[in-house]
Amino acid sequence: MTDLPPNPQNSDTASDAALELLRKLRQKQGNWVEWGMAIAQLQKSGYNPQDIFEATGFEPIQQNQVIVGAQVYNSIEQVGASPAVRSHYSTRGSDILYELRLLTNSERAAAAELTFQNQVDADEAKEVAKAIKDFSRFPTLPDGFSNHPGDAVAYQCWKLARQYSDLQERSRLIAKGLRFAYSPTARKQIEQLLTDFTVVPKRPAPILPFFRLESEEELPRLVPVAGELPLKAEDLQAVPIVEQIEPFRMVKFAGEQAWVPLPGWQVILGASDPVVILCKSDRLPNQTQPKSETVLVVCDRAVQEWDDGSYFVVDNAGELDFQWFETAPSIPLLGRIIVVVRPKKILDEEITKDSWQIDE
Repeated sequence: MTDLPPNPQNSDTASDAALELLRKLRQKQGNWVEWGMAIAQLQKSGYNPQDIFEATGFEPIQQNQVIVGAQVYNSIEQVGASPAVRSHYSTRGSDILYELRLLTNSERAAAAELTFQNQVDADEAKEVAKAIKDFSRFPTLPDGFSNHPGDAVAYQCWKLARQYSDLQERSRLIAKGLRFAYSPTARKQIEQLLTDFTVVPKRPAPILPFFRLESEEELPRLVPVAGELPLKAEDLQAVPIVEQIEPFRMVKFAGEQAWVPLPGWQVILGASDPVVILCKSDRLPNQTQPKSETVLVVCDRAVQEWDDGSYFVVDNAGELDFQWFETAPSIPLLGRIIVVVRPKKILDEEITKDSWQIDE
């Protein structure tokens, strides 16, 4: 870890600023927020996560955590989080702020205050963020609960407690709800569960329609067309170089438009207006997979009528979001999710490049 990698964008003379950032990261100078900003700057300059790891000791997964955590910290600082919260999270808690990444800036600040006051860990911070995000989707507030983030968590506990007949689990959720409840009316709603043992059965959410690409035949390659003969040399030279972007062999041409090849599954062929959205799998609702991976979410923009067996794309505070609605929502639906495609698993990519190894 003594040799610093050259800047890939300027291999002859590496940037002095980049070398200084690498040195500070290697010596752990500054706080974790500064580390996140420095790593983000290095990656924008062309350094890949593996180069940074070899030069500084920051593993790629840790790089991602501090980059995103620093972005969340800067956003709560901009919207006026309390000095105590800023002071606390400036020295620790990158894993906690990372879990708040899907919230809006104002929600992040409120959630950071809540996690600080209640001294939650990263796992509980993830639950807090989900409760706040789910609560924000209500067109009107549930009876007895205010729009305070503590009441959002309390409502989630109240809702879950009513679904359990097991007294131990029910009591745990009631205690957690009382711990987070902010308004007296929210506390009253939860306290009523101490004497009301009615069980409201949980309605299971539908399963997302995942497909896994399994074979090379399911990964076609897009090739640009020069035209039909007779052609001139200039026509051939005018065809742009096509660069495939893994793991789905997505292709970009001049301009903003891009295309991605998909197999001729019936669900794809039957779509009237399919559009692909790229995201990490942990952005999808009701996902408990420990490892996040890039997925393709294919939605049909022509289907904007609600049904309780599908997930839909919606506009949530100016950003696209995916959601299942148990009852007809009051917000517009932008399209129905028809399939979520996982990338093909490749055990050894280097072997697949040598046909003689495959043949053997």
